[in-house]
Amino acid sequence: MTHPFLDLPPLDAGRFAAIEDRVARLLDTRQDVVITQGEALLPLEGAIRSTAGPGTTALNVITGPYGQTFGNWLRDCGATVIDLPVPFHTAVTAAQVREAFAAHPEIDFVSLVHAEAATGNTNPVAEIGEAVREQGALFYLDAVASVGAEPVLPDAWGVDLCVIGAQKAMGGPAGVSAISVSERAWARMTANPNAPRRSYLSLLDWKERWIDGGRKALLHAPAQLEMLALEACLERIESAGLETVMARHRGAALAVRAGVAALGGGLEPYVYEAKEAAPVATTLRVPAGAVASELVARALESDPALPLAAGGGALAKEMIRVNHYGPDASPGAVYSCLEALGAALAERGLTVDLAGARRAADETWR
Repeated sequence: MTHPFLDLPPLDAGRFAAIEDRVARLLDTRQDVVITQGEALLPLEGAIRSTAGPGTTALNVITGPYGQTFGNWLRDCGATVIDLPVPFHTAVTAAQVREAFAAHPEIDFVSLVHAEAATGNTNPVAEIGEAVREQGALFYLDAVASVGAEPVLPDAWGVDLCVIGAQKAMGGPAGVSAISVSERAWARMTANPNAPRRSYLSLLDWKERWIDGGRKALLHAPAQLEMLALEACLERIESAGLETVMARHRGAALAVRAGVAALGGGLEPYVYEAKEAAPVATTLRVPAGAVASELVARALESDPALPLAAGGGALAKEMIRVNHYGPDASPGAVYSCLEALGAALAERGLTVDLAGARRAADETWR
């Protein structure tokens, strides 16, 4: 049997390094970039376990479920964790971060999610980065959902550990991810006796055996399909232009918000302020008496491929996610989602204006 996914020649170190360089250009960073062979939870956990320990005091900003996960990892490493929870319908502010620093001047590590696709909010990383620099803390950022949908600039924002994944706005595979690492972060890892070594979670292994060795010999056989797919989606972004790709995502987010406002039926944006809403996904609050998971299930009966999902956990009752990222950052995907949700609401006897929703969404693309 022959197949284009089978019998591929080995991916050599030079090709691997060239793809890393393209990721660095995407992030406009001069920091070291390591591509990790797994979904983004791999470098997210690896970065925390490499840099945090019993002597760490971490400010963990929680604007969604991933912030909660980071706090668990930090505590498991022995760090003292100061959680800064923010309502999921809003974003954290630099003022709130500075207040935490004033109350706890011992903070030396800050963890933050840029855009929470699960809750639909996005945080002002540039402003927060300025506050973190004033504190002198190490800055850890989850930019998995935001990269490709909005600017991600580790150097300009003072981010020491910036993790990205390809599976959302980049339109790539889920099985490969990357992290940019500052010199300060490498130094913190080197000084941490509990940093993973000879482990799949080890970033120091990549530093010593790959980067310091001139990127000549890979630590293990790379995942060829995922690496080739990552290379292809980087090529696609470069060809279209990053600004164009980000504009599509902004347009999709604005179109959903405008369409929902015109649709009626009791749907409304879950994140109140448009400036705090992530361009990668729009979350919606369902009307009283409705169950989000039931509305989504009914909407998907018309087209199971629609980028619709109910919120996770307890949010499954009240939140709908429109995941307009990658190829779904398009007018067609937005219109189809609005129509399917409108039909599901109408079946419940609620008054909706499908034509008005289409017009309102359409106007945002012009």
